[in-house]
Amino acid sequence: MFAHYLLQTIMLLSGAVALSAAVFDADWFFKSRNAEPVVRMFGRERSRLLYALLGIVLMAAALFFYMRVSRMVV
Repeated sequence: MFAHYLLQTIMLLSGAVALSAAVFDADWFFKSRNAEPVVRMFGRERSRLLYALLGIVLMAAALFFYMRVSRMVV
């Protein structure tokens, strides 16, 4: 059970970071080595939209799996 909650926490935090970086247009995020190819390929504005959607999807998946695991325990 601990592994499930750990994975859900990592997904939730990753989604929150991606969403907040997209909303606040964080230079440290979009100039990082991992995000640079995405920015080069799509441009800064579309990359922000992509990372915002990715953040929402990650957080929604974490909450979905949390609800699913909670029901299995009870």
